[in-house]
Amino acid sequence: MLGLRPPSLLAAALALASSSCVAAYSVPILDTDYSRQICSGMWSNKNTFINVSFDSTSQGQLAMVIYEWKDSPYLGKVTSDENDYLPKTYVCTSDAVRGGFCDASQLGRFILDLPEGKAINETSFWSARVAFNTPGSPVPPPSESNNDTVGADGFWDNPAGNPTPPPSEFDTPFLQRRQSTALNPSPSGILTYAEPIQYLVRKTGYYCVAVVPVTVLPTSTSATRSLMARQDNTSDVHPSYKGEVFFRNKFNGQLPATDYPKVTFYFIMLMVYLVFAAAWGWTYYKHLSEVLPIQYYLSFLVGFLVIEMVANLAYYRYLNAHGKGAAATVFLFVVAILDAGRNSLSFFMLLVVSLGLSVVRDDLGRTMRKCQILAGAHFIFGVLYAVGIVELEFESTSALILLLFVIPLAFTLSGFLMWILYSLNATMSQLKARKQHYKLRMFQRLHWILLFVVFVVAIFFVVSSLSFSGRLAEDYAAKTWKVRWWLLDGWLALLYFVAFAAIAYLWRPSDHNRR
Repeated sequence: MLGLRPPSLLAAALALASSSCVAAYSVPILDTDYSRQICSGMWSNKNTFINVSFDSTSQGQLAMVIYEWKDSPYLGKVTSDENDYLPKTYVCTSDAVRGGFCDASQLGRFILDLPEGKAINETSFWSARVAFNTPGSPVPPPSESNNDTVGADGFWDNPAGNPTPPPSEFDTPFLQRRQSTALNPSPSGILTYAEPIQYLVRKTGYYCVAVVPVTVLPTSTSATRSLMARQDNTSDVHPSYKGEVFFRNKFNGQLPATDYPKVTFYFIMLMVYLVFAAAWGWTYYKHLSEVLPIQYYLSFLVGFLVIEMVANLAYYRYLNAHGKGAAATVFLFVVAILDAGRNSLSFFMLLVVSLGLSVVRDDLGRTMRKCQILAGAHFIFGVLYAVGIVELEFESTSALILLLFVIPLAFTLSGFLMWILYSLNATMSQLKARKQHYKLRMFQRLHWILLFVVFVVAIFFVVSSLSFSGRLAEDYAAKTWKVRWWLLDGWLALLYFVAFAAIAYLWRPSDHNRR
């Protein structure tokens, strides 16, 4: 429509992340922005709202509307069946009045094309013509507003066609009474900006703030007055503004609503990993004298995963408390390094398990060195890739530079996967030939676990592809803001834990370690 991530470590990290708190997710707005609309999901309660504030240097006038996305079909009036790029006129300008798309009382406002019998207070719309009272440019009173010639930027001015304008939604006394009880009543005249504009939100949804500068040319019987208005640089002929939109959700912080579920998710995952680590530690302690080399590696990985969950939780809590900045970028690099370390250690563990370490053979010899080198290379390339996707701008970076970050990681990942599959099949064939059925069942179950992971990844790949295929649709963000975090991060983290826990259970310390 409109343009448009040990207990003492946990305590220290969370204390840092929560040391301060800013109440709202904010987005700056400028008159030079290409997009005239800011949208965000909102988790609501009785204290949630949207605030729009402008800098004192703002001047001129603008049309503003705040609404929930479900009411977007009513915004603007269809004026062209041929122009697919802009089939609607959104702002009531002088040309739009002459075309019959709005009446003079709506000049400088967004056009709301409501169905017959539906009042504006039955929708989520708050609409106003906002004026900045700057020196040298007095704002005319509402009684004079209808004598102005108003134009929006050419992007909005598209008065093709000639539909009949609807009657005012406040024509009857009954609808006038309903107007007075509205949660966010729209002002009737020109709203002179004096303090932040607040829009109350009492329903969870996807909300938008649209701002379009309008050009005002006062008409007068005096040619001198008109000429002076055009020559005066402080006049409102050329609007300019600078401001900020604050989305105050039911949680305190600067995270957008679509990312906040990650805070709860990583907290739950941290608790799950702590319980798993405690269970593993107790089992390890009970069979301390019988622990195998592979179980040393698994114990290290369990501890590493707990640290990674602490880092992820602390990172998103820090973002929520402090927002983006230099410290947040450094924090992100730390999380990326830990993530690359987890992936490398996981593939390394899976590879040495597939090679039969501690089950088929006690030592891998020189093969172990090769496994370590591959894991080290995968870790380095993983860190470079993580840094690259944060620092590089995909639109301006050459394809060769991007490939330099992607191809090395793809090679080490492919090397791991092929070596793991080859080693697992070779180990199972060896155990089958020796008729070691107990050990063979372990590796067969490992094989089934890997097949399950591949199956789930394939399903989610299809689901994610179908979901992201519609990312260019105007309502994509409105439909997916609640679940986008799950498609991008959540399900992979949960799948990893399920697979790791299942593999760790098969190779847990037990009375049958030497069997």
